[in-house]
Amino acid sequence: EELAKSRPRLHPLLGRFGNLDQVLEDAGVNAADGIVLDIGVSSFQLDEDARGFSFLRDGPLDMRMGQTGPTAADIVNTWSESDLSQLIRALGEERQAKRIARAIVRRRNETPFTNTLDLADVIEDAVGGRRGQRSHPATLTFQALRMLVNDELGELAKALKASERLLKPGGRLVIVCFHSLEDRIVKTFM
Repeated sequence: EELAKSRPRLHPLLGRFGNLDQVLEDAGVNAADGIVLDIGVSSFQLDEDARGFSFLRDGPLDMRMGQTGPTAADIVNTWSESDLSQLIRALGEERQAKRIARAIVRRRNETPFTNTLDLADVIEDAVGGRRGQRSHPATLTFQALRMLVNDELGELAKALKASERLLKPGGRLVIVCFHSLEDRIVKTFM
């Protein structure tokens, strides 16, 4: 609303990064002077307990940025221990992935996971508590689940290809990312 008052040169559009072509086409745009991609989760999403992104406040174990597709609960309640371990290690870069996956499977055999704090507590117990760490022990596991649920790396790759087609000569592409896997994809693309 504030941007609209000042007749801006910036026009924010809502959509998935991987659908960048379609989002712009729907807005009547076939080329862009600049594209800004802010990769990952926003504080707005973290602050909404009902979205299920945060391990600090209780909410449903969801983590979907949109409201379609499998939830984080679907993954932790159905994937094999081996698959969970690989996921947590690959996307979370978590060194204790096997221990965490084992604890998740052991606990879900008693009661399926439905909320964020329940999963966070199991992860914290699995790695032996916080032991003076600045970040919560569930940080990397939650990150891995969120990245998978939203196909964040796939969305980034599709957006990069689309941006190359959409940018006008001399156009600018700005990408804000916070994770080494995203950073690697962007650097390779550039």
